[in-house]
This record gives sequence, C-alpha cells and structure tokens, in this order.
Amino acid sequence: MIDALQDAWNMGQGWLFEVLVQPALYALGLMEWAEDAFEWMNFALFGVVQVLVIYAVCRPLEAWKPVEPRTDGRSIRTDVFYTVLTRLGLLPLLAFIAFASLGAWWEASVADSGWVPPTLETLFPILRDWPLLALAVYIVVLDFGEYWRHRFQHTFGWWWALHSIHHAQRQMTFWTDDRNHILDDVIGAVWFGGIALLIGVPPGHFPIVVLVLRLAEALSHANVRLSFGRVGERLLVSPRFHRLHHSELAPGEEGRNYGVLLPVWDWMFGTADFRRDVFRPTGESSLPEALATGGWWRQQVLGLRRMGAALLGRG
Repeated sequence: MIDALQDAWNMGQGWLFEVLVQPALYALGLMEWAEDAFEWMNFALFGVVQVLVIYAVCRPLEAWKPVEPRTDGRSIRTDVFYTVLTRLGLLPLLAFIAFASLGAWWEASVADSGWVPPTLETLFPILRDWPLLALAVYIVVLDFGEYWRHRFQHTFGWWWALHSIHHAQRQMTFWTDDRNHILDDVIGAVWFGGIALLIGVPPGHFPIVVLVLRLAEALSHANVRLSFGRVGERLLVSPRFHRLHHSELAPGEEGRNYGVLLPVWDWMFGTADFRRDVFRPTGESSLPEALATGGWWRQQVLGLRRMGAALLGRG
C-alpha cells in the first residue's frame, strides 16, 4: 500500500515536472537547475496536498457546529497567510536547504566511518515485514517527541516568547495551527526531522507521518464543538481537549493538554484534563495586543524582541 502510494506520487510529480516546470526552465535557460527544481517541487506539492486535505476535513466541521461565530476576519486571514507561507513558501524552502545539506553530511559521515546507525527496523526486524505496523510505531514515537517539544515551548521563557504568538489568537480556527513564529517553526522542523532521522523513518513513510500529525493538529484547533466521548477523548486529541489548552485557565489549571495526536502522554505525565463539554474562549489576555491582532511581520518582530528580553532576563 505504502509503496503504491509512493509510486503514484512519483508518477504525478514526474508528469507535472515534464509538462509544466521543465519547459519553463528550458525557455528561461535555467536547465542547470532542473534537478534542484524537481526536488523543490516535491516540497511544494506536498504542501498543497496538506492544505487541501486539512481544508476538506476541517472546514465542513467548522460550518456544521462552530463553537463561536467568525467575527474577526482579519485575524483569520493572518492565520491563512501563516499557513500559505509555512506550507508553500519560506519554511519549505529553508527546510529543503537545511535538510538537503544535513542529509548529505550525515550520509557522507556514516559512509566514511563504516558505522551503520541503528534504527527501529534494525532493533525490531518485525517492522520490516509489517509496514503498517512500522508506520504506526513511527507516528507514536514522533507524537511522543512532539508532546515534549510542546511542553518545552511552555517551560522555557525564551521559547514561550516565540510560542505565545500561537496562543494569542482569540479567533481560533483550523488555520491557527500554523500561526507560529518562523524561528519556532525552524526549531520544530529540526526537532521533528532529527527524531525521524534517529529512528530511521523511511522516505516513503515520512510524508504519511507528517500528514497524519498535521491533520490531527489542524483538527484540534478547529472552531468546532466536538468531543470524542468519554472513551474516544482518551484515545485521540479532540478539538475540545486542545481548546482547553488554549483557553484562559483559572489559577492552578495551567499546563494542560499538550498532546498532538495521543492524549496518553498527558495522562502519563499528569497534564491531562478530560472534562467534557468545556469550550471556553481562547487567547491569552496577558499578551501584547499586537500578538493577537497585528499582522504577520509585526508579530514576527515582536516575537524576536520578546525572546531577546527573555534571554536577557528582562521579561
């Protein structure tokens, strides 16, 4: 199944490259960039697929049973811009450059040393014969990593200064998932990619893992009055479960519901709040107003200033 999906993806990418990109490169005299352009297309197409899948799942749910009416169109449009930039623009380009260099360095280092780094499949050979089981294991391990990254974002003052852009949003929708400082996104990409590299996620599995976790994150931010019931809430993170994380909590309630896909990590480490039918307003009133209602550039600059102040002990 996974191999079939990979083959279909490669065929589609190849067809688009031959029909659209290659003729344009030839006309512009840029054929020496053909190989790089082909690799870049993979990032761009995957970003388009992510956005389309998430929109197809989440937008009908928000229209069906919203928690609150959409009253701040400007703020939502800013979040849409975050998504376009993150999934189709600057971040994929940075990731492409960074991970292409990192991958080349890693392969050369391993080849020179003669050392074969262990992966989950070498430690547990059964995963080679059960690709769907392997996929599930990779998702669980990376979700565990994302839980701790999220906790660290709330633990360290300099990291919270960046992550607070995400929590300032009072009009939360599925677009809010990508409302992050670009430096925070780069750190997250290195964190996620580093874990994937360490456990040996195969190239064919990696896009599926990313899509599953991205869809889970987007759905958890959706403006939809939806919980998964007493049992389901303990199996998968729901919009209700994560909305509580974004709400103004009473004293003693801080630090709840960090999970991305699986609530089990919150349960294991004492950060779970499984109260049902709780859909509170979102946003952090203690944060500067510009983080809630300002444009992308203003929020990025303010995030850097707040991070600098935190590192210098001034905030």
